[in-house]
Amino acid sequence: MSHLTDNPIDFASLIESVQRPADGAIALFAGVVRDHHEGKKVESILYEAYRPMAEKEIARIVHDVRREFRDVEITALHRLGHLEVGEASIAIVCTSAHRAEAFDACRKVIDRIKQTVPIWKKERGPDGEEWVGWQGR
Repeated sequence: MSHLTDNPIDFASLIESVQRPADGAIALFAGVVRDHHEGKKVESILYEAYRPMAEKEIARIVHDVRREFRDVEITALHRLGHLEVGEASIAIVCTSAHRAEAFDACRKVIDRIKQTVPIWKKERGPDGEEWVGWQGR
């Protein structure tokens, strides 16, 4: 499965890809483009990545968190390209028999993605455009 897409994120398909009959919990994290950042107005964002490395790193993170939470199934998908305010840039789905493990795994995946995956964003606002570096910085 690819962890990067140039298309809008289909949440229902992501959930379907990991949900199992024994799962009683589905934790979905969706990161969306907001209209501000550090006191500046944001109109849109351009996400770019070093694709081979980003794919490999997200796959590693999903694998590592899945090993830590053995009963949790996990998927993650990050959108690249031009996104408007309100559009989803990332989705992480974790399913498990119980909610606590699904929530914990979901938080761990997004935190690690923001720390280590080579994805950059350029914010566009009324005052121009600005690269803001790796997603987690």
